[in-house]
Amino acid sequence: MTGTRVRLLLGVSLLSTGLLSGAFGYGAANLVPTFNSVPIEMRLDFHAELMKMNGITVQAAMAVSALSALALAAVTRKRTRVLAGTAGLLTVASFLITRFGNVPINGRIKQWAVTAPPADHAEILRRWELFNDARTLTAIAAFALLISIALRRPAHDRPTTDE
Repeated sequence: MTGTRVRLLLGVSLLSTGLLSGAFGYGAANLVPTFNSVPIEMRLDFHAELMKMNGITVQAAMAVSALSALALAAVTRKRTRVLAGTAGLLTVASFLITRFGNVPINGRIKQWAVTAPPADHAEILRRWELFNDARTLTAIAAFALLISIALRRPAHDRPTTDE
């Protein structure tokens, strides 16, 4: 694959993974503390509405992030392949954490928004936050790996003993 195509693929990977980690990071740093400081009914209503939009945008960002990073790994070699492949796998981990951790709890939250939260709702919401922290960290780590690829000097600019 030509250098231009590899750079384009890296650009798509950086953009999509940056958007994903930014969305998760914003949620962890701003939304969750806000959720925790408002009445539970307000949190549930807002959370349920927010998940309607996030279901589309976050899944799209995860798909593009994972596919572009794994494609980058497939067309590169050596250290770049390992870094890109690891970034792709970390993004897949973000997806799996979301799908099997956050999404089932989001379903419960939607039900609570129209009925009432159960007595153990605080523990369930704490579990949602742990899943959210985990997927945020995996997305940020994937983004950091892709940044490290982008910041590496091209092979022709490195001494031959580098790799």
